[in-house]
Amino acid sequence: MELDTPQILKILPHRFPFLLIDKVLEVSEKRIVAIKNISVNEPFFTGHFPENPVFPGVLLIEACAQASGILLNSLYRENDEKQLGLFGRISNFSFKRIVKPGDVLVIESELLASKMSVYKFKVKATVGGEIAGLGEIEIILTKKSP
Repeated sequence: MELDTPQILKILPHRFPFLLIDKVLEVSEKRIVAIKNISVNEPFFTGHFPENPVFPGVLLIEACAQASGILLNSLYRENDEKQLGLFGRISNFSFKRIVKPGDVLVIESELLASKMSVYKFKVKATVGGEIAGLGEIEIILTKKSP
């Protein structure tokens, strides 16, 4: 199943400038593949090394979490109006390659385990087949505030 930006906007609560997933290429029962196009026009590049723009590592992790959130939504769609996924943990995350404007970040996330309302994912972000970031994240499902 593919998802475009309007469909992603219906799932994720994020909006500009924090919506980082441009397209979902594939969603299965325990895996998702998503795309983030890195544009020089992104607002953070004006302050994150303007002479040599580098996609911030924290945003790479956030993009992985957003892809994982879309996967989580596909698994538990019946409660999506009442629940919100929040970061629980980032584990063993390492950065292997600099991500620059013009790159296409391909994000893969796989659900490893779940216990109660905590979901653990293995995430990998690549550019041109090279690993840019790799690690594990946990998302905690919590009730939305009224």
